[in-house]
Amino acid sequence: MKITAQTVVFDAADIEAESSFWAKMLGGRVSAREDWHTVVVDGAAPIAVQLAPGHQPPQWPEGRPQQIHLDIDVEDIAAAHTEVVELGAEVLQMATGEQRFNVYADPAGHPFCLCWE
Repeated sequence: MKITAQTVVFDAADIEAESSFWAKMLGGRVSAREDWHTVVVDGAAPIAVQLAPGHQPPQWPEGRPQQIHLDIDVEDIAAAHTEVVELGAEVLQMATGEQRFNVYADPAGHPFCLCWE
């Protein structure tokens, strides 16, 4: 098998909010069709958002299970935290003890982690 592309796709009831969030966070732009948005960063398509009108966000850490989450390494956690919250992320869990990650939810409720050294 020769893989020619790979894309992480998020389901969302509001694809405008979801794709806009990820485009701003990743420093990219949205290429939009009616029911599919691709977030393009430096000519590559790292993620896409698919319209799912009945999407129910996962409930973290218990409840409806998450289907996927992203770990995003950052240089400056304080600046990154401020930026993602201003973009509309919800804080789910701040790091405690020796943990080196904070957990957030994007506008559609998908969890992601900001991680640091």
